[in-house]
Amino acid sequence: MGPDTPLPLPTEFSSVDDYVESLLAFSTSSWMLQTLCGGVHILDFYTRSPDLYATILPESWRNWFKVRDIMDILDLLMREDLSQFSTDTEQDPTPWRNGPAPPEDLLRYIRDVRKHLLNREFHGELPNRKPEIARHIAVGMKVKKVHEVDNFARYVDRLTSDIAAKGRDPITHLVDFGSGQNYLGRALAAPPFSKHLVAVESKPHNIEGAKDMDVKARLAPKPIVMRNKKEYRASIGRVKKSKLNQANAATETASSNDAPSVRAPETAISNGFSSQEKPQKPDKESASVATQTTADTKCDDDDGCIAIPNSTVPKADKTVTTHLQVYTEGHGSVQYVEHIIKDGDLGPVIDQVIDSSKVPESDEATSTPQKDATAAVLDSSNLQAVPKPSKVNAMVISLHSCGNLVHHGLRSLLLNPSVSAVAMVGCCYNLLTERLGPPTYKLPTLRTNHPRLESTSNAHDPHGFPMSSKLENYPLPYAPSSTSSPNDIHDMPKGIRLNITARMMAVQAPYNWGHTDSELFFTRHFYRALLQRIFLDRGVVSAPAPPTSDDDLTAGNGVSASGHTSRVNWTPPNGRGPGLSSSGKHTPLTIGTLRKFAYSDFRSYVRAALAKLTAPNSFCEVDPAFIAGKMEGLSDEDIEEYEKKYWEKKHELSVMWGLMAFSAGVVEAVVVVDRWLWLKEQDEVAEAWVESVFEYGLSPRNLVVVGVKK
Repeated sequence: MGPDTPLPLPTEFSSVDDYVESLLAFSTSSWMLQTLCGGVHILDFYTRSPDLYATILPESWRNWFKVRDIMDILDLLMREDLSQFSTDTEQDPTPWRNGPAPPEDLLRYIRDVRKHLLNREFHGELPNRKPEIARHIAVGMKVKKVHEVDNFARYVDRLTSDIAAKGRDPITHLVDFGSGQNYLGRALAAPPFSKHLVAVESKPHNIEGAKDMDVKARLAPKPIVMRNKKEYRASIGRVKKSKLNQANAATETASSNDAPSVRAPETAISNGFSSQEKPQKPDKESASVATQTTADTKCDDDDGCIAIPNSTVPKADKTVTTHLQVYTEGHGSVQYVEHIIKDGDLGPVIDQVIDSSKVPESDEATSTPQKDATAAVLDSSNLQAVPKPSKVNAMVISLHSCGNLVHHGLRSLLLNPSVSAVAMVGCCYNLLTERLGPPTYKLPTLRTNHPRLESTSNAHDPHGFPMSSKLENYPLPYAPSSTSSPNDIHDMPKGIRLNITARMMAVQAPYNWGHTDSELFFTRHFYRALLQRIFLDRGVVSAPAPPTSDDDLTAGNGVSASGHTSRVNWTPPNGRGPGLSSSGKHTPLTIGTLRKFAYSDFRSYVRAALAKLTAPNSFCEVDPAFIAGKMEGLSDEDIEEYEKKYWEKKHELSVMWGLMAFSAGVVEAVVVVDRWLWLKEQDEVAEAWVESVFEYGLSPRNLVVVGVKK
């Protein structure tokens, strides 16, 4: 049912067990990997003393990087065939691209990283194949989304067929965790798949948007809109105020004399924005619709009054079936359920499917023709019109679920008897929480006075990383220090941890970097790091602390484990001291995203960043007046002088960022392997595997984790 090997192994490995052991050993023993993935913060690049670049990278690496173009360096890291370089140290190094060969220890590190990267090759259809999704189904999708939805929909369809072919109970429903705008569910519910989807989403506006997309895709009927024509025209400025007052008076008079089921002559029943130019009296069918919907309307600023069934009104603290749509084309269905996923328990969601579903188990399960059932559910207020399924056998799916949502989806396999399989594609590893807490021994990592590092490492979230017992109890290399030494095996450090800096790097896609986009984000990083230097020189932040006697100094490089990030010098009104907010935490100085014009040159960037930080409604916890006072008098000439002084060091920052992104592929491998190991550790799981479902060039987060219950 799954691939030949349960993990997409690199070419160096033929055994899954050997790969897992080698991956965990490398990720916990390589000082360079741990430093580049979690021990370097870009804001410290021009504020550390001694120099961060010179401290971390060996001199032989720095000398070679200095004379090489950044694109050549990226090619060496990720694309160049390393077999051309001799491993015999007695032979003269082989020249490379009209220059000296890379240092042997650099080549050794590159080989070690590549050796442990999961195989991301997509073995699906040819990339030139036209997608099977019809154009009206793909409404609103960009090229990347079309590729993802098309391939994953076919993958899920094939997986459900394979499960049924193995003699297992057929999958009756697909539960989409975090459905968003429901692009995937819309494709699976429409032909040729015609599946029954349960779209679980916590944000009501996403559900409303998905329902609108169903209408635009011509899979669901357009809702009936009831509005007072002249009031609506007045709201968009198409009628004079005097005429509006006359229309309102006429409406009130007619409403007091007419029967409740008939609206005033000025009221038109229409679809969308169309309306009759002349007042028309509704016929019996229209009057019936008006009776059903008048009491359940809400006002929308754009569309006037729109009919909203009672069932769509969210109830506080409850799982709510907000909408059920049986598509008129193909008889697939989507049931939108507003639900906050907290732990993978889908009991409330499954109850909604059984109690409110209008989808018959099959055409033979009811004497009512399928077309009659479809017609019955077009009115979503009629929640008992179609026979309910007596049993739900669900597969939980997700397309790029962020952070812990994948963990919840995998755990749903154990927590819900109605769930028999899972297929989850994850993303946004930076949003994962940490389960084990900060390490009790020294690692080359940022010191915990970095705000997010401290808050995330102390989360102790039971739903966070790592999931598996294998990683939780994995023994770690011990580096003795002057302050601690384990007396027996029980005191040895254990448990693999990934801090937020490492996880943020793992969402990079360096194999897709071209010259233009690389230059763009290297420049952005350079601007931000250089602005931090200006903050340091003008007293906004303090310098990173030097290494202490307790810091672990790694032999050969002498880098401190502290990686101490610059602190804000502002003292809040409570007087807790430099760089501390009112809660006692170190104050962050976050700029975030700026408008595109701000990155045209360094002067524009500095001015835009300062305008954002010193705005009265600035989101930064630091007093805007404090920043404005410290930066007062900074001229354009001063800014340009900084850029000239540090311009040559931009290449160093680009090299470091490239090394960090390349190395972080190992971090992603650890996260994915941890999820697979957790499935393998569960007695209830019969099969589990990981494979690529997209082209990396179009969608870098292309690994699906699959589990099938016994």
